[in-house]
Amino acid sequence: MHSPRFITLILLVTSLTAANAAANEDRTKKDLSEVQSALAQSQSEYQAQRKKIAQLQNTLKKHELDIAKNAKALNMAEQAVKKTSKQQQLQQQKAVQLQKQYAKFQHILAAQLKSAYMAGGSDDYAKMLLNQEDTAKFERTLSYYNYLNKARIEQLKELQTLQLEIAQNQAELAKTKQTLVELHEEQQRRQSALLNAQSERKTNLKNLQVQLNSTKSSIDYLKENQQTLLNTIAELEKEKTKKIELLGLTRSKGKLNWPSKGKLAHTFGQRKHGGIDWKGVLINAKEGANINSIHNGQVVFADWLKGYGWVIVVDHGEGFMSLYGHAQTLLKDVGDMVREGETVALVGQSGGQASSGLYFEIRHKGSAVNPVKWCKRI
Repeated sequence: MHSPRFITLILLVTSLTAANAAANEDRTKKDLSEVQSALAQSQSEYQAQRKKIAQLQNTLKKHELDIAKNAKALNMAEQAVKKTSKQQQLQQQKAVQLQKQYAKFQHILAAQLKSAYMAGGSDDYAKMLLNQEDTAKFERTLSYYNYLNKARIEQLKELQTLQLEIAQNQAELAKTKQTLVELHEEQQRRQSALLNAQSERKTNLKNLQVQLNSTKSSIDYLKENQQTLLNTIAELEKEKTKKIELLGLTRSKGKLNWPSKGKLAHTFGQRKHGGIDWKGVLINAKEGANINSIHNGQVVFADWLKGYGWVIVVDHGEGFMSLYGHAQTLLKDVGDMVREGETVALVGQSGGQASSGLYFEIRHKGSAVNPVKWCKRI
């Protein structure tokens, strides 16, 4: 697409008639020289802008790498908080049980002491020792007192053990509470770092958009990104291994769950700018939401890809592959086996997207197929 100045000069040249062409030969040569100069300048500016765009894309990649790291760390911190909170809850429940058991022992011991007192206590024992008229009764009573004393000693030991267990439980509970406080603080730090990285990314993305809008290369940019994706998938088709037997998606056609919840912003086959059709769908999804594998498979690609941001590709066997792009962070690595419905990444807006969403493709033997025909109706 040429500049307005270039078009104006072309119109000026073509408007000259054959009759006055000879008379204005010098002027025509001058106009041609201006056209060539303007074209050379435009091409020079274009190359400079493309170089600047490449630099901004590298900066964008760096910011998105920071976002991915912080988002993954935040996800791990949240899981640790949940696990520690559950542990704290169990310890608190145990503390309540131990206190009840402790109170029960105290009650039993008090009842026994009261019973012994009502029975006459140590005074009766001394009297019986001095007055041995009824030897049989004395022996029975002596046996009773011995049994009672042994029972009290055992209960006192159990009570002491219980007190130690309560103290240990309280110490563990205090330690768990401290760990929980530290985890919450770490979670806040990670959240702050994530927000900062997202803010920097937003500024960088704005600069990138300004550069893109100031050039005439939007169509070339889209075609270049699409070709990069096609080349990558073609390479994956050649390099993927067949060590693990996978069953493909044929039997699941029309029954697959969508990888993330949301409305379709762009559909398969819809026309893009520059006469390019969408090879997948773009799902409007909340940033940070789960991206789940549509079927059992093996991760064969997990990296940043120009125009698509963080991308993960899963091989399902029999020539079937699924692709998930514009992720905030990837939770699986190349070679990982994943089950149907397992979370492989988080929704983001990487790759220069103005809003969060998930780019989703299904391919069979390298050719894109319509995901709407393979997934359940929304």
